[in-house]
Amino acid sequence: MQRLKETQGKILGVDFGDKRTGLAVSDKTRFLASGIGQISVGGMQKTAEKICEIIKTENVTGGIIVGLPVNMNGSLGPRAEHAQKFASILGVKLSECGMDMPIVMMDERMTTMAASRYLNETDTRGQKRKNVIDTLSAQIILQNALDRLKNMQ
Repeated sequence: MQRLKETQGKILGVDFGDKRTGLAVSDKTRFLASGIGQISVGGMQKTAEKICEIIKTENVTGGIIVGLPVNMNGSLGPRAEHAQKFASILGVKLSECGMDMPIVMMDERMTTMAASRYLNETDTRGQKRKNVIDTLSAQIILQNALDRLKNMQ
């Protein structure tokens, strides 16, 4: 997280998934995270390539937060290893695209649960729910990171 503190500009939040990847971006002041949608391109390589395009479009210069699915007991399982592998591939793609910015893994425990609770409260169901839950999860992951950055001395 300290590496992000040393940068400036927008930060991209990523909730990586095999089928859908949710995305969120911060404002320039890093106060607020906003969901920008999800991508479903399939595979780690194609997802990383698409994220490189989105970074350029959204003018992200401050870094990337990738959600790390930590088990409830704090251990890292296969899903966490999968997310770490994706972050590594994304780092290579960023270098190939000439972009140098930190990629930080952020514990995403409870974010999908929080997103589900919010969608339940707003009575969002069916296909509409499927279309927004990954974006909302990415937004929660990024907002948690922004809040942590604000509290760092």
